[in-house]
Amino acid sequence: MKELFETLLYHPFFNLLIFFYSVLPIHDLGIAIILLTILVKVILWPISWQQLKAQKSLQELQPKIKALQQQHKDDKQALGVAQMQLFTEHKVNPLTSCLPSLVQIPFLIALFYTFINGLKEHDFSILYSFIQQPQVLQEAFLGTFSLTASHNIPLAIVVGAAQFVQAWMLLPKTEARVKGSKDEDMTAMMNKQMTYMMPIMTGYFSYIFPSGLGLYWFTHSLLSILQQWLFVRATPAPPPPSTLVIDGKTQP
Repeated sequence: MKELFETLLYHPFFNLLIFFYSVLPIHDLGIAIILLTILVKVILWPISWQQLKAQKSLQELQPKIKALQQQHKDDKQALGVAQMQLFTEHKVNPLTSCLPSLVQIPFLIALFYTFINGLKEHDFSILYSFIQQPQVLQEAFLGTFSLTASHNIPLAIVVGAAQFVQAWMLLPKTEARVKGSKDEDMTAMMNKQMTYMMPIMTGYFSYIFPSGLGLYWFTHSLLSILQQWLFVRATPAPPPPSTLVIDGKTQP
């Protein structure tokens, strides 16, 4: 399994990184990392776009989901059946909103190995025969900070800030509330907590790991913010929820 992972992901990513570094007019490892990040984002762009569509569909269904939770609050089995019928009716698969994130994990691990092992050890033995081996690998980004060194506080801060903006853009701007829907209130609270926790965790990892990984995360977050902005402009906003009717009674 390890050999398959290295052959399919780690080795290609490391070779691409060195290829970008070699063909650049100025041999800058940071720019090579940015180009590699853009390439990975372009490859995963359709998957991320589908994830955004699934998240938007789920957000639009929240008022009806909350109504079902109120209607079947004492019968979890009936609630599950009703929710599945609702998803089927609207052709929404809840797993679609998280599956793309799982697909991206192997790519992130491969990039992690590239920055941790490949760059730190300068393992040029895994280069393909048609990739030119650099005589010297300049590890500083635009002559400022080393990309193989860790504990870069300014980089960790901007990585965390970019991650926060990305997470904040995914939060639903309006919510239809139903009295007694404690499960949904808990879900909303957890989503808001993750909006703050993920940037902190990402910033921390960018601090303890080599700065090359932090530069990747920062670039990836900026590209994700751009994609989310384009998605919002390309898809019409749903009408704001007004009232919900449950068992013939209007809920605020």
